[in-house]
Amino acid sequence: MTRIETETQGNRTDGVRRVNLALQGGGSHGAFTWGVLDRLLQEERLEFEGVSGTSAGAVNALVMATGLARGGREEARRALGQFWMAIAEMHPLAPVKRHPLDVVFGRFGFDLSWSYHWFASFTHLVSPYQWNPLNINPLRDLINKHVDFEKVRSFEKMKFFVSATSVETGRIKVFQRHEMTESALLASTALPMMFHAVEVEGEHFWDGGFVGNPALFPLFYECQSQDIVIVQINPLKREAVPKSIFEIQDRMSEISFNASLASELRAVHFVNRLIQKGALSDGRYHPVLVHMIESETEMRGLGSATKLLIEPSFIKHLYELGHQAAESWLKENFEALGSRSTVDIRSRFLE
Repeated sequence: MTRIETETQGNRTDGVRRVNLALQGGGSHGAFTWGVLDRLLQEERLEFEGVSGTSAGAVNALVMATGLARGGREEARRALGQFWMAIAEMHPLAPVKRHPLDVVFGRFGFDLSWSYHWFASFTHLVSPYQWNPLNINPLRDLINKHVDFEKVRSFEKMKFFVSATSVETGRIKVFQRHEMTESALLASTALPMMFHAVEVEGEHFWDGGFVGNPALFPLFYECQSQDIVIVQINPLKREAVPKSIFEIQDRMSEISFNASLASELRAVHFVNRLIQKGALSDGRYHPVLVHMIESETEMRGLGSATKLLIEPSFIKHLYELGHQAAESWLKENFEALGSRSTVDIRSRFLE
């Protein structure tokens, strides 16, 4: 899975590091990724060769691509900011809101929120084909306003990969840059409890997080840079055993949406070890260098349920977390790009 031609190491002689980005999905927690991208776009020492995204990660990728195609890095930063502010402006219409006491005490959570518990119960009992027979999707209008698919398809400076899950086969479908359409992007975001499956060329798709969150293999096969920077927004670990039905469902969702990423990283670790031992020494292979920008403790404290929260203060909070996480990562790990991984895959995903 990690075969990349050896003449393509990805870094330029002027000190600029060329990397690939892997952007996880996670509802409104994608605002964390906005903060990360905003900081990375300010870093002139970084170039992006390919971006693989799922769900909210895919939306972030294509909004960024629209800005880059229109006017470069500053326009990309502006496009991302405008998109997430538009999400926050939809808060008054959101079906899920915090309890007033949580607002007063500054808690981002739904423990006391009757609207969340009602909505979560309802969506697990009634199909979206029943409660939303007209297939109204507010994200569709936002996407069409903030993503210029024609410009994305013609933007040849970067490669883009958007993942969705085939309902019929259960397999991953990776849409590449020339295939980017409204339907392809909506397919990647279609949570089955909330939205109808999205049809693309006769096949139906659900959210890509089930089988690739995000998919790494397109970055191995289609890109030259050996560095992959994963923006991780779904917590890998929880300290306490979930007890309530909602806590259990949240943890099940986190495990499910991290499983495919963990599987791919285990494969990377296996092949990297073979290379180190000389078992793959014919010159066609080199290690894949893995990096991760995250804020595990803070994101774990938010809880999976808050992926439905789109209050302006929450979106801003996530942006700031992401921006700071990227700032810290650049200070600590930039010099490692092109030379070594900064994630211990064995301890994080194997032990």
